[in-house]
Amino acid sequence: MNVVFMGTPEFAVPCLRTLTEISTVQAVFTQPDKPKGRGYKLIPTPVKAAAQEYGIRVYQPLSLRRGEDAEAALKILRELSPDMIIVTAYGQILPKEVLEIPKFGCINIHASLLPAYRGAAPINWVLLNGESETGVTSMQMSEGLDTGDMLVKRSTHIGENETYEQLYARLSVMGGEVLADTLRAAENGELHPEKQDHELSSYSPMIKKEMSALDFSQTAQKIHNVIRGVTGFTMLEGKRLKVFASEISDRTFSQAENGEVVDTANFAVKCGDGRAVIFREVQPEGKKRMKTEDFLRGKKIAKGEILGR
Repeated sequence: MNVVFMGTPEFAVPCLRTLTEISTVQAVFTQPDKPKGRGYKLIPTPVKAAAQEYGIRVYQPLSLRRGEDAEAALKILRELSPDMIIVTAYGQILPKEVLEIPKFGCINIHASLLPAYRGAAPINWVLLNGESETGVTSMQMSEGLDTGDMLVKRSTHIGENETYEQLYARLSVMGGEVLADTLRAAENGELHPEKQDHELSSYSPMIKKEMSALDFSQTAQKIHNVIRGVTGFTMLEGKRLKVFASEISDRTFSQAENGEVVDTANFAVKCGDGRAVIFREVQPEGKKRMKTEDFLRGKKIAKGEILGR
């Protein structure tokens, strides 16, 4: 089967690697390179870097919907005439003209159990909302946002302290497995598309920077979920402190103030429900990311210190 692959971040790389093993990948479409670092050097997307390993042609249109880039991309796709287009975290919405090109349509690999968590940031939102289960769904693409018929689903339990990075990595691998299952079923005539129940749908919008701010008047579970889902930040002695991982203490501290450090040995901070969040991995302003025990070796925090000021 001849396919075109569309994807951009690291999450999509296992799907591309899977395709190279079971199909002929004619071309890869990915987002344009972006400048990074002090010298603003253009860095290829992870999918582009992987495609170059395999010697696959790469196209990087600014848009598939409007302008000269869109017209050129449409011309290329029509010339390629793929049997199927596979899309995984591409970052652009495919117009009707593109959806109609492949013989067997377009298939999307989405990091949620549809119809729940349609949209751009499903992995973040399942953690922010404290879900205990998520997964990956392959679907036949339509003009709506993640509204197409579902093809293959695979679910997984979410660990109570699992972070975005950890879940992202697991679902990325699962995405490649779901894609392989989907293509095998398609070749064997065993696919049974299932329409989504739109009444059960939910949406996962783009993440905003301000969502990472830790508000210690909230419950320990809510704060823990923010840290897991989007990486939290607070202020310590007037400097920004990022928090990458945490746990919830089984102790209560009803007499302390919200945001107060109630256990200096473990960096536990009192929250609005009287419970405490224990910071497990942090990054002080101007320094590298580190385990909390390493941070505390070089930084003595006074008991009663109030974070967020």
